[in-house]
Amino acid sequence: MPHNPRMPAPSPDAELMALIDRIGRRDEAALRQLYDRTAPRLMGLAMRVVRQREWAEDVLQESFLTVWRVAGDYRASLSPPLAWLGLIVRSRALDLLRRRAADRIRLTQEFDEQMADQIEADTPGPAENADASEQAWALHQCLSQLEGRQREVVSLAYLRDMSHGELARQLELPLGTVKSWIRRGLEKLRVCMGRFA
Repeated sequence: MPHNPRMPAPSPDAELMALIDRIGRRDEAALRQLYDRTAPRLMGLAMRVVRQREWAEDVLQESFLTVWRVAGDYRASLSPPLAWLGLIVRSRALDLLRRRAADRIRLTQEFDEQMADQIEADTPGPAENADASEQAWALHQCLSQLEGRQREVVSLAYLRDMSHGELARQLELPLGTVKSWIRRGLEKLRVCMGRFA
């Protein structure tokens, strides 16, 4: 049949409407064709809304999944096909931005709560500060009652967390002497601290 030059080529809208109609009947090839024809323009729209390529790609994928689900509901009389597709992309892009904002708020709240818990756990209150101050004063009083070298050995053992062997080497004392002084010193401290309890 010869080609009739007076017959106009189908309009771009007509082609897109035909593809959407086929997608509504679950034609996967039509979905691929629609994607090939419209993805670059729709990607540009998604980029303008979300401003990040990775997010825009997610938006585009979600948009075509939506097209697959709702193509049967498309009515050409209500909206040109490209405007309809653009509305879907814009809607999915705004959904993504809302989810991201909600995630940021949730993460910020979780971080704030963790920090508050940590600060509360690490920071003693006035009662704990008073108790600690009283205990420190009592310990100082009790340590001052130990003889000079014995006080030095006990202080180094507990304040600097030194082992008996390290103390013996540093103070040039026999190991047995160090152990004995620490044992007797701790007993005196226990009795003395008991009086302040």
